[in-house]
Amino acid sequence: MAETIIGREREMKTLRECVDSDRAEFVAVYGRRRIGKTFLVKHFFGEQFDFYTSGMYEGSRRDQIAVFHKQLNKHADGAYPMPATWFEAFDQLEHYIRRLDKQRVIIFIDELPWMDAPRSKFLQALELFWNMYASTRAGLKLIVCGSATTWMMSKLIGNKGGLYNRLTRTLRLEPFTLRETEAYLVSKGIDWPRQLIVDCYMAIGGVPYYLSLLKPGLSVAQNIDELLFANDAPLRTEYRFLFRSLFNDAAAYRNVVETLARKTRGMTRAELQQALALNDGGMLTTILENLCDCDFLRRYNAFGKKERDALFQLCDLYTLFYIRFVKGTSPDPYRWATMIDNPQRRSWSGYAFEQVCFAHTQQLKQALGISGILTNVCSWNGHTDEGQAQIDMLIDRRDQTVNICEMKYSTAPFELTGDYYQLIINRQELFRSVTGTKKALVPVIITPHGLKHNRYAQAITRVLTLDDLFCM
Repeated sequence: MAETIIGREREMKTLRECVDSDRAEFVAVYGRRRIGKTFLVKHFFGEQFDFYTSGMYEGSRRDQIAVFHKQLNKHADGAYPMPATWFEAFDQLEHYIRRLDKQRVIIFIDELPWMDAPRSKFLQALELFWNMYASTRAGLKLIVCGSATTWMMSKLIGNKGGLYNRLTRTLRLEPFTLRETEAYLVSKGIDWPRQLIVDCYMAIGGVPYYLSLLKPGLSVAQNIDELLFANDAPLRTEYRFLFRSLFNDAAAYRNVVETLARKTRGMTRAELQQALALNDGGMLTTILENLCDCDFLRRYNAFGKKERDALFQLCDLYTLFYIRFVKGTSPDPYRWATMIDNPQRRSWSGYAFEQVCFAHTQQLKQALGISGILTNVCSWNGHTDEGQAQIDMLIDRRDQTVNICEMKYSTAPFELTGDYYQLIINRQELFRSVTGTKKALVPVIITPHGLKHNRYAQAITRVLTLDDLFCM
């Protein structure tokens, strides 16, 4: 490997198993734009590929074939004429591979979906290449990447034709966790305390490319202003291209995301269909599935509700921040630095911190000592004649226990007042009354710096802090 890769231990383990196996391997690496797919593959292999090419965004069939041909001749010392079709192009690739005098052959095709121009028959040629030759060539490793999630899921991973069940491994890259983010920032010479890392994470999330743009000499607020609010801010224009590069019907996907941004609790599929006035329910289902696969949305069930009543909630932190603060505004290089005491920022901080907690439920379970217990992380909203309550995070456990989690963003130890303590107790009583559960109810408060010491704080037995969110 050319250099150390931050995180991605599971993915590198899978790639190592792929390289070490004696059989032919067809590996698909997918995930949202900027998540580090190409970086992972190139740096894992040290860019030592027997053949490497990449699709061209919105390129024609002729353009795509020309790039493929140029790259093949680069590896084969100019041995092949320009192919007229994709079938000829893959025939040339097969001929080139047969000439190689080596046991293992590494083929890397990046941005595979972009190569499938309309009426190009690219997919059929790829199917023929794999089924008739590559799959029988022991030691051949075909690794493909793609950001266009709809294509990757429907045309490749979920292929019902000649490539059905042909992939030997799939790797879905997710955003960095807080711990991985911390390690990455340290590698860039940014030594921020964990509070500031969380503040930054709430604005741009754990997308490696976004984190790579942070500058060591600037504060978090200054970095956010440079990245999102300045005249030439690189992430100011990212939002629109992000959806165009991932999805075929980008406008429909943006409509779903922007509708959900207005409903912090989330919406059911039926509620979304009504709000968007969509007649095509199948299209909405596909959109929701793809947005979940790319970590833009979180799908979850309310406590006691059936699967058909599942809620969809916007959880991509960059998208949430952009819609709340950037979309429709004029550039202002000091906007974020001057919003420290803004009520809109305080409201956003609470919701964004909740999404950080939801993204780290495995870390929370580890801190609670319940990693080995089957759980369902959900929410609850209920009311009786005596009152109404909403609980944003419940950890419903198979050991007859429910952790009722209160997530409170704070830059100092959180003060649990008598009124707030009573609110927690009332929520528990209403939850038990409405649901009729017989399980033990254990309150948990998740707040960055723990609780300020007082008599109410002593009554809460489980308090989780930043250190728990940053654990393995």
